[in-house]
Amino acid sequence: MKRLAGIFAAIIALAGAAAYLAPAAGEDEGQVAPVFGIKLPDGYRDWRLISVAHEEGKLNDLRAILGNDVAIDAYRSGKLPFPDGTIIARLAWDYEPLPESEAAFGQAQSYVAVHPKNGVQFMVKDSKKYAATDGWGYAHFNDGKPADEKVHNTCHACHQATKSRDFVFNHYAP
Repeated sequence: MKRLAGIFAAIIALAGAAAYLAPAAGEDEGQVAPVFGIKLPDGYRDWRLISVAHEEGKLNDLRAILGNDVAIDAYRSGKLPFPDGTIIARLAWDYEPLPESEAAFGQAQSYVAVHPKNGVQFMVKDSKKYAATDGWGYAHFNDGKPADEKVHNTCHACHQATKSRDFVFNHYAP
């Protein structure tokens, strides 16, 4: 339990820092993701924090979920379905023990994000444009370049598990 608390503390600190960073090196904001035609949204790294997560299994990462103003307002008011204009971003990183924390506590206790992992992903709500996928468009960018069409065609199928929450996995962490 202590390890998990340390991980979440590291995620919160990381998410705050990530929100103030400029777009990562190599990002070309002019490229469009296939299938849904989504570009990297301007200023997404300055959006507010929705939640943080430690993903296990095959993904095994730390992630920050950010939202534009429409998303934040919807989360705060508990509005479902999300209104058109909602954009949710997912950033993820590999993580490793913080050596200073291990030295202080005699064991690996705090974990910090290190290298970006599995690109940056977006969900964009437009009930008319994306009617075929229940109002959501999806985008996945690796190093600023859109992932291929095959990747984008898998997004909505995974989100079916959260249909009761308008296809959104994360919860708001006020």
